[in-house]
Amino acid sequence: MGYRILVINPGSISTKISFFKDKKQIVKRKISHNRKALSKFPSLLAQREFREKEILNLIKNEDYMMNRFDAIAARGGILKPLPGGTYRVNEKMVNYLKYETPVQHASNLAAIIAYDFSKQYDMPAYIVDPVSVDEFDEIARICGIPEIQRRSLDHPLNLKAVARKCAKELGKSYEELNLITVHLGGGISITAHRKGKMIDGNNTNDEGPFTPGRAGEVPVGALVKTAYSGKYTYEELYSSLVENGGIVAYLATNDFKEAIRRFEKREKKARLVLKAMVYQISREIYAMSAVLKGRIDAIVITGEMAHEPYIVNSIKEYISNLALVLIFPGEMEMEALTLGVLRVLKGKEKAKIYE
Repeated sequence: MGYRILVINPGSISTKISFFKDKKQIVKRKISHNRKALSKFPSLLAQREFREKEILNLIKNEDYMMNRFDAIAARGGILKPLPGGTYRVNEKMVNYLKYETPVQHASNLAAIIAYDFSKQYDMPAYIVDPVSVDEFDEIARICGIPEIQRRSLDHPLNLKAVARKCAKELGKSYEELNLITVHLGGGISITAHRKGKMIDGNNTNDEGPFTPGRAGEVPVGALVKTAYSGKYTYEELYSSLVENGGIVAYLATNDFKEAIRRFEKREKKARLVLKAMVYQISREIYAMSAVLKGRIDAIVITGEMAHEPYIVNSIKEYISNLALVLIFPGEMEMEALTLGVLRVLKGKEKAKIYE
């Protein structure tokens, strides 16, 4: 009959919900939460019961019942660093997300809500490759200042999913391959995978190429001078780096499609900025090729910007000599969550325990 899986993926003002029967998505919905209603809650955690009721109402409106699901797949929140994989949601994980997580983020609600449902309806709940996946080689953590370590902070759910898709196309397992994966979205992640582990990659807030809203790497001397210039508060400077940098700083828009339209109209500044972003992406891919010592089975490009032919083709002009290039455009979070849970339910992978 196939396994029926409920997928829960909360955002700041919405919650994405999907029903899967094995690999087939049979329902895909986005619950847009009333901003005024959300503003009444003192914290994200306080929204839990409100969002649970909205999810249950959606399920009812789809003429479905909770007891028809075999498992729940939840977006992983900001947990302590851990290896990739599918984790059974347990009390330790939920308590960490409630009381210890260093970042209050909407994704933290996913496992908490899933755990409530799992207890109420007697079914297992899982998370898959959360943001805090950290499989870096120790050598990759060294940055030149002992008090600071490089951190793994990228898009492991999407990147590991496309790595597995690539492996399937090549007729091999993910654990057999050396891959470079490239996520092109609001954040840009470029990561090196060696035999099933993501051993290096750019922290999307601190490193790598600039993006529609993030500055990426900037010259450190000039940055320190700017920080002490008295022109900015900490909050203002930080915002200019991770929210109002990159394309929005140069072109006054973080709408990538608008930037492309201006590029196609041959606007000089738009052409220069987009060419520079492609250049920086390609340079980072070459850096990851060095991490893998040039032994690369494929380069995999994904994310919303991978729909844009100019971006993909321009990157290929720089990197096609390195390895086979495969394109999987768009984001596949809901599918990736489902596939991770299915691997456990079908006995292809053992669920990990959060300690």
